[in-house]
Amino acid sequence: MKRKDYEKELRKLQARLCLLQDWVKQEGMRVVVVFEGRDAAGKGGTIRAITERVSPRVFRVVALPAPSSREQTQMYLQRYVPHFPAAGEIVIFDRSWYNRAGVEPVMGFCTPEEHERFLEGCPVFEKYMVDSGIILLKVWLEVGKEEQQRRFEARIEDPLRQWKLSPMDIKSWTRWYGYSKARDQMFAATDTSFAPWHILRSDDKKRARLNCIRFLLENIPHKRVKHSKVKLPRRSNRGAYDDAASIEGRNFVPTHY
Repeated sequence: MKRKDYEKELRKLQARLCLLQDWVKQEGMRVVVVFEGRDAAGKGGTIRAITERVSPRVFRVVALPAPSSREQTQMYLQRYVPHFPAAGEIVIFDRSWYNRAGVEPVMGFCTPEEHERFLEGCPVFEKYMVDSGIILLKVWLEVGKEEQQRRFEARIEDPLRQWKLSPMDIKSWTRWYGYSKARDQMFAATDTSFAPWHILRSDDKKRARLNCIRFLLENIPHKRVKHSKVKLPRRSNRGAYDDAASIEGRNFVPTHY
């Protein structure tokens, strides 16, 4: 997809996201969007495309680090609940409680019993979320073998992308079929009628981002909020002085460009 066409369509969709956020605020809606997928599937870029033009006070992104020693002693789902939305918020999870269905069993960070217990209990947890009024959307970004390899190699070579490449990524690289099996088990156990999974093909990043935004717009009910026309009032000259001259002699950032 040509960049010019992509950016034109992206701008239209981002404008519609701004309308969506107005409705979410007005109606006090609560929305959770879960993004999962293999490493280098394109989660980060997709989330940036969604949140680039909207308010961070409405669209909150949650990307939790590895659990602390204290969190490791808690009930597994406990550390995710405090990040759930209040009225007028859309919370986007860049990886979520589904770590226990993917990376943890594949990399040996949980026991088979813990993995099985999670798959059994997760639908009950999500049913409670939905029944409480939360709109829950779960998106799996599906990237192919060859495209994932290309992206990993780009991260190795490009200094602007090397920060994306962690030791965990290298370890997980060799376990493609382990992740495939974990994905299939996750779908079988947690793809429910009240909280279904939606697979987003992400080999083409531009199309994936546009398709994802369209998906959100189509699955979060909303209407256009009418706003009164805004007109800037006249500035008051009361207390006027040469405020530009008053900062001369202060420390300024050097002008290089």
